[in-house]
Amino acid sequence: MTSTPAGPAITLGSVALPQLPPERLRDVVLAAEAAGLDELWLWEDCFLTSGVAAAAAALAWTDRLHVSVGVLPVPLRNIALTAMEMATLHRLFPNRVTLGVGHGVQSWMAQAGARVDSPITLITEYLTALRALLAGETVTSKGRYVTLDGISLDWPPVSSPTLYAGAAGPRSLRLVGELADGVILTGGTSPERVRQQVQLVAEGRSAAGRAGPGRVVVYVHAATGPSAAERLETERRRWGYDSMTDVAICGDATDFAEAIGRWAEAGADTIVLQPTPDDPDPEGWVGFIAGEVRPLVP
Repeated sequence: MTSTPAGPAITLGSVALPQLPPERLRDVVLAAEAAGLDELWLWEDCFLTSGVAAAAAALAWTDRLHVSVGVLPVPLRNIALTAMEMATLHRLFPNRVTLGVGHGVQSWMAQAGARVDSPITLITEYLTALRALLAGETVTSKGRYVTLDGISLDWPPVSSPTLYAGAAGPRSLRLVGELADGVILTGGTSPERVRQQVQLVAEGRSAAGRAGPGRVVVYVHAATGPSAAERLETERRRWGYDSMTDVAICGDATDFAEAIGRWAEAGADTIVLQPTPDDPDPEGWVGFIAGEVRPLVP
């Protein structure tokens, strides 16, 4: 048996892709709960499924499963509504939910009539106000995009939750380090690129007087089974990668565990395996991650 090197505990999760019809989600969620999966991650991709509605359902169907959403695209969401939804989920399901925000895919935001001229300005104002609202503060803000007049939550979270944000570019990564508690890195991020991005986050945290790199979540393309290589090749073409080397995992549980160690060594503490949209057995996939891969990962 091969395992990753000893070190800090790794959280191992999987995405329930929104390409799956919403009515299929319950079976995947229950399979993840039964298998003991660390975390199930959901996306709010346009124009597929709602992240918050799906998370609420998944949490209500289960007793132990940790459910995360990464990320909520903030141009689509009034900040007061996002804060209310986050606070409600954290109070209904304490210690079982993680929510991240991001500035969204700009072409999708344009389609929805929500694209802004300065995504960096928006996410700066949004994270600043959102953190204060979730901490139970009364917030007045007259920013370029976020305008609040004496807003406070009647039912804030009992304790301030860990606030995650997605980022890719240098300015966004430093900003996340400054204002958020954790960063979510997109699929297609190699271990070497994780190292570089973690350093940029750490620079932002240091500039803000905050210690350490914070929490680091990374999505990793992955597939197992007889058609795994062919399905990953389809993903390569879909995402426009030159190669799937260093951005995907293919093989059996031992192959997965060895590869996961590389992202962990690069600085990721939460590794979220991203199946292909055409995976033939989504329920079996989460069982494979929890039952076969997880025991090989520290």
